[in-house]
Amino acid sequence: MNLSFFDQFTSPCLLGIPLILLAMLFPALLLPTPNNRWITNRLSTLQLWFLHLITKQLMMPLNKTGHKWALILTSLMILLLMINLLGLLPYTFTPTTQLSMNMALAFPLWLATLLTGLRNQPSMSLGHLLPEGTPTPLIPALIMIETVSLLIRPLALGVRLTANLTAGHLLIQLISTATTVLLPIMPTVSILTTLILLLLTILEVAVAMIQAYVFVLLLSLYLQENI
Repeated sequence: MNLSFFDQFTSPCLLGIPLILLAMLFPALLLPTPNNRWITNRLSTLQLWFLHLITKQLMMPLNKTGHKWALILTSLMILLLMINLLGLLPYTFTPTTQLSMNMALAFPLWLATLLTGLRNQPSMSLGHLLPEGTPTPLIPALIMIETVSLLIRPLALGVRLTANLTAGHLLIQLISTATTVLLPIMPTVSILTTLILLLLTILEVAVAMIQAYVFVLLLSLYLQENI
């Protein structure tokens, strides 16, 4: 029984072929394709407004140099947002519950921001490791602490996204199982559990959107420190 709760996090396979790549590419298939009515189409207009809103929010902490990253950050935001939301549908798989995928997204982008800072302004980037006015005896300890905190950033990004989505999916499955079991025994309690499940589902929709935004926002803040 305990293992069955975690079966939802295993990558589905068809004829021995993992379908995680299909789950990652499926959100892109939902986007409308360009046609002669690209501007006048209401769905496309709503999509362009949403993309403009996301891009504006992500670019606010950055200066003009960081605006070159707008396409990468906005595309990552849309990808994570759609994957997280589609993963809440029944009989679906959420790739962002896999730590390996989240680390594969977080580590290269974090490393790119770090290398950008070391290439453009190495003195200022290394200066973050030692705050100004630090007493001399504390310098070695503070450099080690700041270095560890710098290297742990991609791990924190991946673990935060994985843990929040995994915990939400487990809570939904646990409460839905309790609702089904209690229905023939205690219908009143089962109805109350169903209400809790509905509220939790709404909360998980909000968590799916917030975690995608936090993931990309933190990357933009790391980029701002290095440009």
